[in-house]
Amino acid sequence: MPKVLIAPAPLANMTGSHLDVLTAAGFELVYPSVARQMVESELLAILPGVSAAVAGSEPYSRKVFEANPQLKIVARVGVGYDAVDVQAATDHGVVVATVPGTNQDAVSEHGFMLILALAKHLMRQHPAIRDGGWPRQANVPLRGKTLGLAGLGRIGKSMTIRAEAFGMKVIAHDPFADKVFAEQHGIALVSLEDLFRESDYVSLHMPLNPGTRKIINADMLKLMKPTSFLVNTARGSIIDEPALYEVLRDKKIAGAGLDVFDEEPPLKDNPILQLDNVVMTAHTAGVDQQSIADMALLAAKCVAWISKGEWPTECVVNPEVKAKFKWSV
Repeated sequence: MPKVLIAPAPLANMTGSHLDVLTAAGFELVYPSVARQMVESELLAILPGVSAAVAGSEPYSRKVFEANPQLKIVARVGVGYDAVDVQAATDHGVVVATVPGTNQDAVSEHGFMLILALAKHLMRQHPAIRDGGWPRQANVPLRGKTLGLAGLGRIGKSMTIRAEAFGMKVIAHDPFADKVFAEQHGIALVSLEDLFRESDYVSLHMPLNPGTRKIINADMLKLMKPTSFLVNTARGSIIDEPALYEVLRDKKIAGAGLDVFDEEPPLKDNPILQLDNVVMTAHTAGVDQQSIADMALLAAKCVAWISKGEWPTECVVNPEVKAKFKWSV
C-alpha cells in the first residue's frame, strides 16, 4: 500500500473529505510527529517509504529528492511553491502541484483585517484600554483612499471586490494583468514605482521568485507617502526587511501589516517585532476553516488523480515532468 505524508500541522487532527479521497485511492496516511512546520532534517527522517506528500511549507530541497527516489508527488496545500525546488523535483521525476482557486478569499479577508487594524489604530487602543487607559484619536478612513495592488491575480481580484465595497479607488501593477477585469473594475494599471507613489494602502500579492526577491527595497519604500501603509500577505522575502524597519522606525510611512517574514518564525531579535506601528500575524492569511478544507481536498485529489494516471493541468507546476513521470510503489 503506498504511503502519503500529510505534512501541514493544521491537518494533523482534522477530519474531512481529503482523507476519504486518499484512503479510497488506496493510500496509507502518515503524519509528522511534530505539531509545527518540519525542518529539512525532520522531513528527511519521515519521508523514506513515502510515495506522495500533501505538503505544507516544509523544504523540499534537492537533498530531499535525492534521498527519496520513491517520492513521486508533492501536492502543496497552498498556491505558492517557493518551498519546493521545482527544478530538482523535475530532475527526479516528481510532479509538483498546487491548489489554485482555493484560498484567495481567505487571503483577501485577512488582508483587509490588517488594513483595518492599521487604519483604525487597533493595536494602539486595545492594550491601552486593557491597562486602564482611554486613548482616543481620529482614525484613518478607507473610503476615498487608493488601494495599490502589487499583483492582480486571483487574490488581487478578490481584494478589488472588497475594496469596492469600502469605496476605495484601486490601482494595480501586474505584468500579466487581466486587462478585461481591470477595465470592468476601473483599475488603472501602473508601474510598480507609481503604485508606491500614489497608494494610501499598498497590498503585496506577488509570487516569490528570483525576480521579486527583495523587490520592495529602500528605493521603493522611499516612494511611499508618510501617511501610507504597507500590507504583505504574500511572501516575506519580497521585502528587504532592514529597509522596511528603517522607514517604519523613522515614521517615513504610517505602518505595516505583516503576515509573512523573511525568516519564519521571525527571530526574537528582529527589530520589526518591537515597533508600535506594525500589526503581525503568523502566516495565516490563506488558512481559515473553509480554505484549509478546500486546499486539503484539492491537494488530495491531485495525489489521487496523478497516481491513477490522470493529469490535473491547472494544478501541475512542472508539466515538463510528464514525459518522464512514472508512478510505481
